[in-house]
Amino acid sequence: MQGNQRLVFLIEVAMLGALAFLLDLLSGVIGKLPQGGSISLGMIPVFIMAYRWGLKGGLLTGLILGLLQAIFNPYIVHPVQGFLDYYLAFTLVGASGVFYKAIQNALTNKNRKMAILFITLGTILGGILRAAAHIIAGVFFFASFAPEGTPVLIYSIGYNASYMIPTIIVSAIVASLLLLTAPRLVNRK
Repeated sequence: MQGNQRLVFLIEVAMLGALAFLLDLLSGVIGKLPQGGSISLGMIPVFIMAYRWGLKGGLLTGLILGLLQAIFNPYIVHPVQGFLDYYLAFTLVGASGVFYKAIQNALTNKNRKMAILFITLGTILGGILRAAAHIIAGVFFFASFAPEGTPVLIYSIGYNASYMIPTIIVSAIVASLLLLTAPRLVNRK
């Protein structure tokens, strides 16, 4: 990466990481679950960076989002849980960048169906990886919240699915609409 391009990359990571945090913070005001989690648009800026710059853009923007969450809006009961729920979970959202080239090609070729497919697949991948980190943290650090007789893994999956599934669906719809109407958001020239 050349000097100017690297600077643009870092500025975009910082700006979209901050935007992701603000969107997530706003959704938390509307409704937040007792042990954390809410239906949010906060992942969308991470997806935009992942579809604009690939894995490096997505992972770094997700890490910035996780860092901001851990500093300004934490629910941390143990350092390992904090790592799983914030740094790892939000960084993994950026793994959606594996669909970077496919999305770029579909948008460049004005193939709307393929663009929606790959945007949705990326959103699902990033969302599922994030949910997996939250589920693991839930099993090890929030087991005491599981109702008596309920396996901890089932409780953690159910708890995290209650906000992650709607978040993934809303994110896929919004990201698809955004990128189909404004493909310049992910096209670098």
